[in-house]
Amino acid sequence: MFVINNEQTKKPIKIWLENEESLEDTCLEQAYKLSQLPFIHKWVALMPDTHAGMGMPIGGVIACKNVIIPNAVGVDIGCGMSFIGTDIKVDDIKGITTPNGSLFKGIIGDILRNVPVGFAHHKTAKPCDALDRAKEEMDKYKSQPELTGQIEDGYFQVGTLGGGNHFIEIQEDEEGCLGIMLHSGSRNFGKRICDYFNKAAKELNEKWYSKVPPEDRLAFLPADTKEGIDYINWMNLALDFAKENRDSMMVEIKNVLEKWISKYTKIKFKYTIEVNCHHNYASIENHYDSNVWVHRKGAIRAREGEIGIIPGAMGSYSYIVIGKGNQESFYSCSHGAGRRYSRKAAMENFTVEQVMLDLKQQNVVLGKTSKKDVPEESRFAYKDIEEVMKSQTELVTPIKRLKTLGVVKG
Repeated sequence: MFVINNEQTKKPIKIWLENEESLEDTCLEQAYKLSQLPFIHKWVALMPDTHAGMGMPIGGVIACKNVIIPNAVGVDIGCGMSFIGTDIKVDDIKGITTPNGSLFKGIIGDILRNVPVGFAHHKTAKPCDALDRAKEEMDKYKSQPELTGQIEDGYFQVGTLGGGNHFIEIQEDEEGCLGIMLHSGSRNFGKRICDYFNKAAKELNEKWYSKVPPEDRLAFLPADTKEGIDYINWMNLALDFAKENRDSMMVEIKNVLEKWISKYTKIKFKYTIEVNCHHNYASIENHYDSNVWVHRKGAIRAREGEIGIIPGAMGSYSYIVIGKGNQESFYSCSHGAGRRYSRKAAMENFTVEQVMLDLKQQNVVLGKTSKKDVPEESRFAYKDIEEVMKSQTELVTPIKRLKTLGVVKG
């Protein structure tokens, strides 16, 4: 970790990387702007997977005094990770073939058929406790009629993966056991909330003659105003929805796994460790004797003893970690490997054929409805997960290392 504290910063910037040369210029510029916000508590923290985002860097953590910034949470509110382990030995099922090819190919294909991906939704409404509670508490949401329709729409989105870097993976740990990992969030639900309140914040900031430049895309809402309270209510609803979205998909994936294992083997297995954590959210926490709104945009909480998930890119490794409770990071760590190339740059630098060959050489089964944009998610478009992990030894301890066996992408 190193610290930048110069004439361009009003508050220090603490960065869990080797040096400033490891940081892209746009990301550093955004960090400088964050450090100049008048309500920043202590310092800006950047995790080792950090890269430029919209307004605030991905892999950024800030604590704000009585202020919440919609763009510092981001458009996919509640985006996060879920993992469940099993005691199935991969070697016991690796050689099994089915009419669909290998057992892994059959499982991946069945997941792709049962979990809507990309822009697809369910054709009928699905159960959702988070949305049921919202309908019972409509007084908290009725001030935003532009958003309330999303509550009904959400019943068709819960249990869907989405696209981009969202994924479902079948993995193998260092003991040779099979695990399931997935990455998804609040779907269009969270985006609509962010866009609505970011627009409201910009209009209010202009009305208040705010000193936060609009071009920085860091419009804020005081947390004790009506607008701030409304955003917090909607954000928390999106967080609950995102967690339930991951839980719903995991139930479907477990059903698929159990079906294929029972059909082609006599293995009786059990599930082991289960984790579900957000990496795009804000929460009220106490740091350095102050109650502050901690914004984690592409970062997970890593209190002492807390279990988290740090995924790599498809075809590489992912980690289950335990937090060390590092106070300087506001008890946070990275949320993944972090991009080296933007989506556009990845498409320009890698071909479909290169990515598919790379996956084939690693015996990774890919489930995807269209391969044309697969270069966006090449593992070479991301930072080396091993280097990212080396940069955060002060923040977390790895307890499980997992290799991709099969992956479903939107």
